[in-house]
Amino acid sequence: MVARQRGLGRGLSSLLGDAAVSVSSSDASAGTAEQPAAALPAAQLTGLVDIPIEWINSGPWQPRRRFDIAALEELADSIRSKGLVQPVLVRAHATKANRYELIAGERRWRAAQMAQLHNVPAIVRDFSDEEAYEVALIENVQRADLNVIEEAEGYRQLIENFGYKQSQLSEIIGKSRSHIANLMRLLGLPDDVRALVTDGSLTMGQVRPLIGHDDASALARDIMKRGLNARQAEALATKPRGDTSGKSSSQKSAASKSADIRAIENMLENQLGIKTDITWDEQRQNGRMTLTFSGLKQLEHVLEKLGSI
Repeated sequence: MVARQRGLGRGLSSLLGDAAVSVSSSDASAGTAEQPAAALPAAQLTGLVDIPIEWINSGPWQPRRRFDIAALEELADSIRSKGLVQPVLVRAHATKANRYELIAGERRWRAAQMAQLHNVPAIVRDFSDEEAYEVALIENVQRADLNVIEEAEGYRQLIENFGYKQSQLSEIIGKSRSHIANLMRLLGLPDDVRALVTDGSLTMGQVRPLIGHDDASALARDIMKRGLNARQAEALATKPRGDTSGKSSSQKSAASKSADIRAIENMLENQLGIKTDITWDEQRQNGRMTLTFSGLKQLEHVLEKLGSI
């Protein structure tokens, strides 16, 4: 794990601030010092240039798994009428001449292809694999149209691979620490339940009560089949099997779980980014704490965080 913080802070805004002057074919024909990308070797390119769209390939760092075709078509229409206003971010391919790897701006790049643009404005940066990955993740989690599972996965990768803390991400991304922690808890859901959230079949509110539940997959299908809202989904998830009282387990245990215990649960969830459940037997003066994690990498992260508390 890379335990460092390099101040990439504002995502692409900090990169766009020091971009070089744009290069166009008209500039080249007028005899200016700058030249279009087609006239320069890739190794010599930096700053903002026009690059033939077929020279750009999708990079391996894209956290987004699904692209809304209707939204892409709408963006393509805008590009046809106004052009591509915001450049994409690329780096030169390590071994292929006249080839670039996309770091940020895949939606714009895809829409530009649909709009049949021949060239696109691009910021060329000499990033290492690690730097490209980090910048791509930070840029993407700032996007409003990223679904909650993709956003949560982006946070997890930034924490596990680059040593960020949730408090640091909160400042960089501009979202609350509790928002980041709550989203990361969703990664404790089974893969099939996360897929239902990703494709829009279920919402975050509907699946949140299923985190750490033994029957999460079956309950998710039941919630979807019956069209339950978030509150109804919570009631279903907290109702014990065979319960005929009509009261949920959370209602029954509310009196026995003190405010202090609930405060400790919330503190640990915010610190670790995973679901935490504490049960306490007042008579026996003992209890149990359950931490629900997803994958060995998240377990490693939790163990490191526990060591620092």
